[in-house]
Amino acid sequence: MTPTLLIDGRSGSGKTELATLLARDTGAQLVRMDALYPGWGGLAQGSALVTELLTTGRWRRWDWELSRPAEWHEVDLTRPLIVEGCGALTAANRALASHGIWITLDAETRKQRALARDGDTYAPHWDEWAAQEEAFITRENPASLADEIVNGADGADGVDAAAFAAQPIAPATSTRPDPLARWRALLDPARVDE
Repeated sequence: MTPTLLIDGRSGSGKTELATLLARDTGAQLVRMDALYPGWGGLAQGSALVTELLTTGRWRRWDWELSRPAEWHEVDLTRPLIVEGCGALTAANRALASHGIWITLDAETRKQRALARDGDTYAPHWDEWAAQEEAFITRENPASLADEIVNGADGADGVDAAAFAAQPIAPATSTRPDPLARWRALLDPARVDE
């Protein structure tokens, strides 16, 4: 199976940082679900679009400014792929992927991060989005589908806080000091980390 990594978690948990670092370090293709969701009420629809992406290699960007579908994009399903966003880790999507990560973080820190990142654009939609996240978690139980549950707190394991700091919670899969090494190896098996 071609390496496909689903990174899921609630808003502000650290999904984007982890996905960005891994894509940069491995050359994996990266699809952010923010480009899939059809508006602020579209978490469930965006989640379903991941299944289509993983089976066809095609996805259509949502134009947030015009509030309508935009251009089509393609990924090469024979190359490593990362799909990042709340709603990525469903039973249907996990069956099509090689690895799933659920990132957890306390609600207060997540909200501070998300609003610091997106500010006035996101603030009026925080409660609506949080309710959709709750419904998704109740419906899909993404943590139970994950191969790993990761703490999204900055500074864990002594990693520079400017980078994503991932601390495995369960199950531990590596004794390497670099917490990102196991995911780099998953996406790029030929890579040899020191």
